[in-house]
Amino acid sequence: MHSSTRGSAVADNTSTPTDPSRDQDRARARTQGPATGSASARPRRRLPGLGGLGTILALAWTVLIVLGALIVDFLPLSEARDPSLALMTPSMLPPDLASAHPLGTDSQGLDVLGGLLYGARVSLVVGIGGVVVGAIIGGILGLVAGYRGGWADRVVSIFTDTLLAFPSLILLIAIVTVLDPTLPNVTLALGVMVVPSFARLVRANAMTYSGREFVTAARSLGAGEFRIMFREVAPNILPAVFSYSFMLVAVLIVAEASLSYLGLSIPRPEPTWGNMISAGQSDFERYPYLVGVPATVLFLTVLSFNHLGESAGRKWSPGAAKI
Repeated sequence: MHSSTRGSAVADNTSTPTDPSRDQDRARARTQGPATGSASARPRRRLPGLGGLGTILALAWTVLIVLGALIVDFLPLSEARDPSLALMTPSMLPPDLASAHPLGTDSQGLDVLGGLLYGARVSLVVGIGGVVVGAIIGGILGLVAGYRGGWADRVVSIFTDTLLAFPSLILLIAIVTVLDPTLPNVTLALGVMVVPSFARLVRANAMTYSGREFVTAARSLGAGEFRIMFREVAPNILPAVFSYSFMLVAVLIVAEASLSYLGLSIPRPEPTWGNMISAGQSDFERYPYLVGVPATVLFLTVLSFNHLGESAGRKWSPGAAKI
């Protein structure tokens, strides 16, 4: 019985020849680990240079818009703001890159390109100015709340929650209705809208950094609370605030365009992207460029600021606390 079993085992071993290629595959499998059978389990690969290309394009568009807003006064485009200077200009000229009005004219004969550049100035002033106002007020409130805690944190939290309880557009309409729709007032109103966002961001980061070793060391050396907050904690929060500011500039540009579209921002004849879209909507079917051109510029500008903000956040504040 044992001899027959041994004989069959020997027969099995001799009947199955050794395949060198199969042995190599097994060795490779042991070295590399188990193979994944589905494509979803494989790591995704980003296209090389795609993130860098997007950042370059966003930066180029932003620089182009900023330069256009800065040099528009030196260009022969003043008729875009003064209808009396456009009396001799034909209205509703279609876009023609080889003409004196490359993007056409509107129903009053105003140059669309000039309106875009003057509107860019308004959007940038309102967006950047509102972010500066919100960053100063919200940053101080969030820094005090996050570092001190206790009753200061509770008071700031109640204040920010109260502002966030109101819908943003309703709050803006209420503020602008009380104030005159001038550029400083609109900038102030938009700055108030982003105070809670900055306060929460700075508060979260201040709570993170207030327990770090360098803060404990500064306190043990006799540094005062004011010095620790503004000389030790605040500089570490600035990268997160700076990267977040890009995205809030985009938010405020859209908010100002919404107010202009509703007729609650800077009134005409001062051109803004919002009132250009509003003025062109009645002729949209026959002259779609009156709405399409400013809407496209608005979209590209907002997209560029958002992309720059995300890129700056990944580069300068990857470990910062989010809101």
